Amino acid sequence: MGVTMVALLLAGCGNSAPADKGKGPHGPVEVGYIVAQAGNVPMTAELAGRTVAFQSSEVRPQVSGVVQRRFFTEGSIVKQGQPLYQIDPSLYRAATNQASANLASAEATAAAAKTKAERYRPLAEIEAVSKQDYTDARAAQRQAEAAILQNKAQLDTARINLRFTTVPAPITGRIGRSLFTVGALVTTSQADPLATIQQLDPIYVDIQQSAAAIISLRRSLASGGAVPVSAAVRLKLEDGSEYGRTGSVEFTEVVVDPSTGTVTLRARFPNPDGLLLPGMFVRALFNQAIDQNAILVPQAAVTRDPKGNATVWIVGPGNKAVQKTVTAERTHGTSWVVTKGLAPGDHVITQGTGNLKANVALNPVRADTPQRVAPPAAGSDQGKKAA
Repeated sequence: MGVTMVALLLAGCGNSAPADKGKGPHGPVEVGYIVAQAGNVPMTAELAGRTVAFQSSEVRPQVSGVVQRRFFTEGSIVKQGQPLYQIDPSLYRAATNQASANLASAEATAAAAKTKAERYRPLAEIEAVSKQDYTDARAAQRQAEAAILQNKAQLDTARINLRFTTVPAPITGRIGRSLFTVGALVTTSQADPLATIQQLDPIYVDIQQSAAAIISLRRSLASGGAVPVSAAVRLKLEDGSEYGRTGSVEFTEVVVDPSTGTVTLRARFPNPDGLLLPGMFVRALFNQAIDQNAILVPQAAVTRDPKGNATVWIVGPGNKAVQKTVTAERTHGTSWVVTKGLAPGDHVITQGTGNLKANVALNPVRADTPQRVAPPAAGSDQGKKAA
């Protein structure tokens, strides 16, 4: 009896069928997948930037003298042409009066020279005076008239200098602190300005982008894989908050900074509240183009190998697991933007990728398929508890 049982056991072991190669311990591995589809995906850039005043002007004296008065409050808004400083005008008023008197003298001299030349003309015709005397009289008249023009120019210069003793605001904006007080001597050749005015609404943001990124973008545009787009620019402030208003890119520099290898893009933002101040560091977010052939893949489906290459699992022929290396250099929302390695229609596995191996048999199910919960079978433990 014992020998018979051993023989039967051995026979049963010898006739057992081997497990199907490529299948899990309990049959095909059930995975969830999505169908890859090419679509329009914005090419978003997040770059460092610095705020710059829309206009900035240094208030400088155009004549030398002692500051008598200051007409503005530091930190206030000043209008273009508004008086800011008064420089002692005494010397310039005197120079104006002198230039005016010189002009009057030149005009009197010219009138006398003209009268003399007119009297000599008929006398020269009848040879009552020599022709040389008439020529000299005409030359003296022309010299007197030229002297009038010279003195007029000097009078204009004196009046301009007198006007410059009142220093006006060159632009409209917010003025900073005054670097010179009443009683200070200022000159036209001094190194420091009297004050600085900056227009902060609107305000510029200078954004730095690497030359390599710009080359890649232009190649994409040239190949037709992407189309340009004029999109709004958003800002992240230094504290991590987002600036509430959007701006637009005004222009891009045509030279690369040799020290940083970057190109400057300038964006313009409204700043009615004065929240943005010149010199602030910000982060700019904007769409530079639309990639027309990109595929969005959920981030959970993309893994990285030890070399940093992005890989995904797809459902291959015969429902076998196939691993592909893809190009995924940026994200869009919660998905990776795959630009190479996938084709429209590929079944990308997004669920159940934890223990997959190449050529493992799969039972693929669309990831968006709703799960069906069956009622407990009669006689089961749950059914008995419910009873």
